[in-house]
Amino acid sequence: MLRIWFAIPLWQRVIAALVLGIVAGILWGPDAASIKWIGDFFIKSVKMLVVPLIFFSLVSGITAIGDLRKLGAVGGRAMILFVVTGQIAVWLGLFLGTVFKPGEGLDTSRLNLGAVPPPNETTAVDMILSMVPESPVKVMAEAQVLPLIVFAMLIGIGILMAREEGQPLIKIFDAGSVVMQKVTMIVMELTPFGVFALMAWVAGTLGQDALIALAKLVGLNYLGCLIIIFGMYSLMLRFLAKLPVHDFFRGIVDAMAVSYSTASSNATLPVTMRCVERNLGVSNAVASFVVSLGATINMNGTAMYLGLATLFGAQVFGVHLSWSAYFLISILSTLGAVGAAGIPGAGLIMMALVFGAVGVPLETIALVAGVDRIMDMMRTTTNVSGDAAVATTVAVMTGEIDRAEMISADDV
Repeated sequence: MLRIWFAIPLWQRVIAALVLGIVAGILWGPDAASIKWIGDFFIKSVKMLVVPLIFFSLVSGITAIGDLRKLGAVGGRAMILFVVTGQIAVWLGLFLGTVFKPGEGLDTSRLNLGAVPPPNETTAVDMILSMVPESPVKVMAEAQVLPLIVFAMLIGIGILMAREEGQPLIKIFDAGSVVMQKVTMIVMELTPFGVFALMAWVAGTLGQDALIALAKLVGLNYLGCLIIIFGMYSLMLRFLAKLPVHDFFRGIVDAMAVSYSTASSNATLPVTMRCVERNLGVSNAVASFVVSLGATINMNGTAMYLGLATLFGAQVFGVHLSWSAYFLISILSTLGAVGAAGIPGAGLIMMALVFGAVGVPLETIALVAGVDRIMDMMRTTTNVSGDAAVATTVAVMTGEIDRAEMISADDV
């Protein structure tokens, strides 16, 4: 029986659980709340992973850059493009959430979630001061994410500055990152059960209104990702790289298809590198460095979604967000996307990072968990397309591309 269960791809089990949960909730009604504890168990398991996953993944991602003094033109340009496109993606998600308000009007009073957290009154000065961890151990124990990110980044930079002496630590953090990805995959196996219980609870308690709100969120997620892929990336290729956009997308169609079906940047990495080198004419040196680095830290689709989902939760639970909260969301969504492992469901874990910082109830995760896989597939396609776009643009800037090979790929 277990062999049959695990033979079914996880995404298929999740979608089946989503449908069955909705049906069970509609038929069961408010009494479906009796199985909510299963969903709560899943959410607590997700929260458990946040601190170690961020710490190991960020340090490992930074050390993957290599020697800070030898990054040169390739590393510097790639990092700038990753950061700029990430920020644009976050603000796009915030814009879509502000304009279309997917969570507005949903009555959650029947969920008995307690009082709505007070508005976040953090000032710019408070935000800056909070970035400095007085005690790294206390920061980890209390899951204070922003100072944790700063501490992890400093550790990564320090390891790079130590050069040869830091090599043993690089292996430790790389191994820790891999281990946390495996642990994440174990927790993700709980997703079908958590999704079934949570969707039954939401559908049985809130009815059709909740399903409409979630459908809006899914639609906005896809809209935002399509704008990033065919808008932002196309503009970058057209005006920075001065390359034919049509040829680029023709060259990476295989990577886009694999990323959508697997929802994993890491699983798609070999296909992405092959497409970038063979179809787009990027040199092996640039492709291997930028695409590998991008699979770790370039998560524009995830960053956009974190901003959108935070506004969704704020609207659902009536949390007022100030402009300082918006800027905090933009910073944490970008850094949270960097810390997100390139495996299915990682974006769901990063939600706890952003939500907790701006006072959005973590119960929002329970609302969106059921449809996260559907959105994750599109977010991963966006992330992988971005890796290829940045690699191609950097290759043009550094003269490491064979334009003739890119154009001739149309005939392959």
